[in-house]
Amino acid sequence: MAYRTIKGTHDILPEEIHRWQQLENVVHSIAGHYGYNEIRTPVFEDTGLFSKSVGKDTDIVSKEMYSWEDRSGGHLTLRPELTAPVVRSFIQHNLGVRSPLQKLYYIGPLFRRERPQKGRQRQFHQFGVEVFGSEHPEQDVEVIALAHHIFKELGIKDISLKLNSIGSGDCRRNYRSALIKFLTPFKDDLSETSQKRLETNPLRILDTKIPHEKEIIQNAPSISDSWTDEDKSHFESVQSLLSGLNIPYELDEHLVRGLNYYTRTTFEFVSEDLGAQDAVCGGGRYDNLVEMLGGRPTPATGFAAGMERILLSMVTSEQTDGRESIYLINLGKAVTMKALQMAQELRSNGITVYMDTKRRSLKAQLREANRLGTKKAVILGEEELKNNRVQVKDLLKGEQEEIAMDQLAKYFIV
Repeated sequence: MAYRTIKGTHDILPEEIHRWQQLENVVHSIAGHYGYNEIRTPVFEDTGLFSKSVGKDTDIVSKEMYSWEDRSGGHLTLRPELTAPVVRSFIQHNLGVRSPLQKLYYIGPLFRRERPQKGRQRQFHQFGVEVFGSEHPEQDVEVIALAHHIFKELGIKDISLKLNSIGSGDCRRNYRSALIKFLTPFKDDLSETSQKRLETNPLRILDTKIPHEKEIIQNAPSISDSWTDEDKSHFESVQSLLSGLNIPYELDEHLVRGLNYYTRTTFEFVSEDLGAQDAVCGGGRYDNLVEMLGGRPTPATGFAAGMERILLSMVTSEQTDGRESIYLINLGKAVTMKALQMAQELRSNGITVYMDTKRRSLKAQLREANRLGTKKAVILGEEELKNNRVQVKDLLKGEQEEIAMDQLAKYFIV
């Protein structure tokens, strides 16, 4: 039997990995410039963590999670999102005591049993940030600016920022009642999913992708009508600060995000290249989640970005890390020890060395060097070993020169 990847998963092959590394390197670099520290959490958690944070009535918890009962009787789940695990870690390790402002970022795999489609798999990857300790609008704006900076650095074009505020708890409760009152007469016209949401989480209906439901909600009451004075002031400050940073945005009063824990600022970056499922990054403020999961009341904000989707739009640079890359051609068993020693010395000096271990012919090794795209080859045969010299061949120009073995590292470093 020939085994294959499970539906909704895929291998990242050597010829693809450079694009992933380029994306990861940009995230590490820019997050570092903003003063964020990386955090890594386990890929599985107690199922209750997600039921409590994401919400039992969400599609993620009710339909999409990979969960099981372990041998001790506990219920475990492969993480479907990363905000709740980071919050759990923040509480467990008393990170708020260590610093009044905790700025964290992550990169890692997640798991949801969705229908596989373009840019979305059942094992997928995200990077994101979570900040704990500030309730002020400038923290929301810094988080948005960080995401914007990453996308700009990656060369992603045709990407835009959608922005909204879903207000505080009082605002959401009032708006929920107003929305139910508006939608109830249309209940029979709603999809089965939206009918369930009308009872459990009516704000999610605003995020519908069904054309006739979009027409219905066009006339729905605006959440801004339910904002408190504080909500309004907070959101106006967010907009003002974004304008001051020259970050363009579009107001979208139907942008509510899919998870229950959001409050006030919500945002998405969307790309025209991805069709209907156009969001590459989403986030916002969640001031009640830390307390909900057992911690002290702590304001927080963050975002998560889908890496597979970003790779579909990303401009990829040439594969280079600034180091010299050579192919060490070794001819004959007698030169094996010396070839290994030479390769070790060059690699210790930061030089990438490809070396043949199949004992192939000169012609075959030169062909492999060209396939790998190396610019130069070092040729070591029995005659070179005897004379303590090697041949260095420029594979682009076809020129060749002889170098003393003890000068080889210096030759390439210079």
